This record gives sequence, C-alpha cells and structure tokens, in this order.
Amino acid sequence: MMRCGIIFVSMSGNTEDIADMIAAEVKNRDSSAVVEKHEMDEIEAGELSGFDVIFLGSYTWGDGDLPYEAEDFYEELEDVDLSGKAIGVFGSGDRDYPHFCSAVDMFAERAEKQGARTMLSNVKVELAPDTEEDEEQIRKLVKDCMKSLVTP
Repeated sequence: MMRCGIIFVSMSGNTEDIADMIAAEVKNRDSSAVVEKHEMDEIEAGELSGFDVIFLGSYTWGDGDLPYEAEDFYEELEDVDLSGKAIGVFGSGDRDYPHFCSAVDMFAERAEKQGARTMLSNVKVELAPDTEEDEEQIRKLVKDCMKSLVTP
C-alpha cells in the first residue's frame, strides 16, 4: 500500500486547494493509497521517510521568499536523506511579482540536493487553481510522481 504525504503551507487557501486536488488525484489513481495531508509547521522534515511519494507545497512571500511558516521545515530538510523518494513540488503565486513561485524552485532544489527524485512537472499556479491548465498540471505531477515509484 502506497503512503503519500502532502506537506504544505497556505495563507489564502490557494496552495491548500492545490493540496486537496493532489490528494483527490492520488486516490483517483490508487484507491488503496494512504494519503496524509499536513501543514508544514506541524510536521518534522524527518517524518518524510515514512512516505513513498511526497508532495511539498508553498506559496511565495514578498520578494520571492519562503513564508515564515515554511522556514524551519525548509532548514530541517538539509538534514534529511531523501534518496530514492519521489517528490513533487507545487505552489501558488502572483505574476505581478518578479519572482513568481520561487518557493517551488527552492523546495525542489533542496529536495534534489538531499537525493530525492524531483519532477520536471512541478506545479506553479497563478493565484487560485481554477483553470483547466492548472488541473492538467496537477494531474501530470501526480502521474509523474506515482510513475517514478514503478520506474526508478
């Protein structure tokens, strides 16, 4: 039975909406999957070892920064061996700012540095996930992560 962890931080609810869509898509693809959603400031990065597939989600704050609630988790990731873990990263942002969804890139780079298999299909959503393109990106991310469990 596959264990899926969806770890996220959301201020306006947009990133949490993406997390909900990911959870639904995982269950759609594997009804026996155990899906756990956790807010980033309520879980230790070391707990990621218990998941087969992991999705990390964050909005981007200010001038391309991580939100305060994600900083500790991000720092903790530096001490976690993620070798062989399939990790997809997602987030919401606003294109009016110069560093659109840079938190997604920051988490993907950190996860890769720690040995994870990160996806090229990481999801960056403009504000709310309310377009068909957003839904398609989310489906592709889930598909790619789950496929990487079968084909390392």
